[in-house]
Amino acid sequence: MAGRVRLAAVSAAAVALLAGSHTGAEATGRTAETVGRYVIVLEDSARDRLEAVVRAHGRDHGVRADFRYRHALVGYSAVVPESQVAALRRNQDVKAVAPDLPVHATQQVLPTGVDRIQADVSSTAAGNGTGSVDTAVAILDTGIDDRHADLNVAGGFNCLDPRRPGAWRDNNGHGTHVAGTAAARDNADAVVGVVPGARLYAVKVLGASGRGSTSSIVCGLDWLAQNAAPLGIKVANMSLGGDGADDGNCGFTNNDPEHQAICRVVNNAGVTVVVAAGNDAGDMANHIPAAFDEVLTVTAMADFNGQPGGGAAPTCRTDVDETAADFSNFAVSAADAAHTIAGPGVCIESTRRSIGTTVYSGTSMASPHVAGTAALCLTGPCAGMTPAQVAAKLRGDAAAQPASYGFVGDPNTPVSGRYYGHLVHAGGY
Repeated sequence: MAGRVRLAAVSAAAVALLAGSHTGAEATGRTAETVGRYVIVLEDSARDRLEAVVRAHGRDHGVRADFRYRHALVGYSAVVPESQVAALRRNQDVKAVAPDLPVHATQQVLPTGVDRIQADVSSTAAGNGTGSVDTAVAILDTGIDDRHADLNVAGGFNCLDPRRPGAWRDNNGHGTHVAGTAAARDNADAVVGVVPGARLYAVKVLGASGRGSTSSIVCGLDWLAQNAAPLGIKVANMSLGGDGADDGNCGFTNNDPEHQAICRVVNNAGVTVVVAAGNDAGDMANHIPAAFDEVLTVTAMADFNGQPGGGAAPTCRTDVDETAADFSNFAVSAADAAHTIAGPGVCIESTRRSIGTTVYSGTSMASPHVAGTAALCLTGPCAGMTPAQVAAKLRGDAAAQPASYGFVGDPNTPVSGRYYGHLVHAGGY
């Protein structure tokens, strides 16, 4: 799917939200002026007078502001007359004025995935019907349905409507599915996740269509930067993405507010951010946040029976067992390969909205296998590690598994020009 931010799932819906520019005219009959949506990044010195700056920009430049950001970065999002963009960029309080581009979730398709990465022989023995893990994972997605008895939803935040911050329940299904793979309870209901029963925080940055925007993503990251420490959130999953690139400078060279915010969340708040590689069967360097060096990017591999070795018959898709998923993005450059790992992402069964289970495929489904593994590791051998150290630990332990554990397309049996990474291994945690 095309678009700035989207679900990393093959079946995601596609209606742009808060995307692009539109026209509007005041009721006075004056000529309509073209306006656009932007994220305005301010100097850090403006944090304590943010509202005053917003009012001044409204008076002087005609901006109509909505989201305010104070933690991941200082700034706001707004509708801005195109004739005022250049002047706004020259304002002494303004660092950057970036287009508010569309984004979407990353989805495609339990238990086979949880089994395949050997979470059933981890410290919690996922699937034995007992135990839960005292940790927290943030899911930046379409929300999570807290009516599902298999999910321990502790709270959330709605970034699609500033007037209803508590309305974070999932109205799409993607976020609920992702949450189940990461952390569904180990009980007699539905499925079991990699880090069973962990507290889940639903950060709603995508709508019913599976679409969002730069401003909603930055809102979610802003909430995470503020709340990660008090809520004990050490891992965040972002099964979403859109077009863009890594400037190698945390977004300060190409004025990317999403990249700047992710760097604050990772480097300042200490959150390991796990993201989907995307489903375009292409170079992840063109897909963000997958391209950002600061995140752990997850490609998808196909497994149909939860066991290595190959030969299992396909189920919901025609991919070949134990191969890289035919839709998965991959790394080409050494820089991107250095933060890439693989997870099961084909025909994954997980929680559906309200009750029961459903099957999806996509790098969106691969990502929470790794996010759950990171959260599990942080309660054990990764305790006290920085996000970079957690990523290195997971990648190193995956690489240390015998070649028979892997899949066609991993570094032991590579596909020329495509780096998918080693398959994550939860069994040792």
